[in-house]
Amino acid sequence: VFIAQSRASGSHRDVEDEELTRIFVMIPKSYTEEDLREKFKMYGDIEYCSIIKNKTTGESKGLGYVRYLKPSQAARAIEECDRSFRAILAEPKNKSSESFEHDYYSNNIKQEPRGNTLPFCMQPEFCSFEKNESRIQESVSKRLSVVSRLPFIQEQLFALFDLVPGLEYCDVQRDPYTNSGYAVIQYSTAASAIYAKYKLHGFEYPPGNRLTVIFLEDGSDSSE
Repeated sequence: VFIAQSRASGSHRDVEDEELTRIFVMIPKSYTEEDLREKFKMYGDIEYCSIIKNKTTGESKGLGYVRYLKPSQAARAIEECDRSFRAILAEPKNKSSESFEHDYYSNNIKQEPRGNTLPFCMQPEFCSFEKNESRIQESVSKRLSVVSRLPFIQEQLFALFDLVPGLEYCDVQRDPYTNSGYAVIQYSTAASAIYAKYKLHGFEYPPGNRLTVIFLEDGSDSSE
């Protein structure tokens, strides 16, 4: 999907390669660039690693970049690395990196289910994040509502949301009075639903048709 999007945008080849080979990860603040390289070298040939630091204090922000030589290696790293790294493809360097880092941090920390600690705080090295960062901003659940201006095809929508592990069902519902699309998606865990919403809300499918993905109340305790 990322490769198709990139090529459809008509971007220059160098930018395309950069978009597909550089990943952005959340790391313990104690990590050095060598630690980061050690964790991610198993997925392919690394061109460079860098850690984002506070410009004033020089302290690590707990975020970093890993650039691979091939898009397939970056894709493998995203799929196979430990979920605590929250790996995603990085924005190209010509876009505002600070805004990207802020959005990433907000999506991955501030929308976590409520509680005093983050899920990976069972590992002491990750506990340097402020505890109050994990307070919930919206009610989460294992069930999602997907709305579109265009009608959905059951098999295609299922295939799209099945990219996130744990899909239990995809129920496409048709409105006889309008041509819009509506579907209910359910995952086996709230974590999968959170990830699917983060990745697919605003996603253009088909191109030019933006999906709206929101949580649906499913009766479960969101503190999970």
